[in-house]
Amino acid sequence: MSLSKILFWKAALFASFVGIASLAPILKQQLITGSIVNALLLISLVLLGREAAILIGFLPSLISLSLGFLPLVFAPFLPFIIVGNIILVLVFGFLRKKNYWLAMVSAGFLKFVFLAVSSSIAIDLFIKSPIAKQLTFMMSWPQLFTAICGGILAYLLLAVFYSPAAKRTCPEGDTF
Repeated sequence: MSLSKILFWKAALFASFVGIASLAPILKQQLITGSIVNALLLISLVLLGREAAILIGFLPSLISLSLGFLPLVFAPFLPFIIVGNIILVLVFGFLRKKNYWLAMVSAGFLKFVFLAVSSSIAIDLFIKSPIAKQLTFMMSWPQLFTAICGGILAYLLLAVFYSPAAKRTCPEGDTF
């Protein structure tokens, strides 16, 4: 495949992933939305590289908030969510060649710990409303659950589309 075709497909995948991740909050279900976004982060790391995956962890949050797909109460948490996504991408990227499942669980766990601790501190300091407990919960265990579900979904999608049976390999012969 020529370089121009590869660049075209990578750009198309990037735009598609940003679009899907940006629209996922329309579903209004954290467990579904989070699983989709986390799967896209891991798939984009494998197919597009670290920088693209980090951008995909950053852009959709801003786009979703600006279009009204995310409630405004989430605005103060966007930096934490973005850093959590970066943690997921970097840890998964560092460990994935050793063992996919170790990488996915480790990355998901570290994202969960970061979000649970940092958001709990921020909520205690800045939010004194009845919604505080709900926000604290949303930034805790569901984050671990959606990271694991997203990792499983990513694995299944990559296995289907980039398996020997599909007669395709990941870009540059990479393995997931």
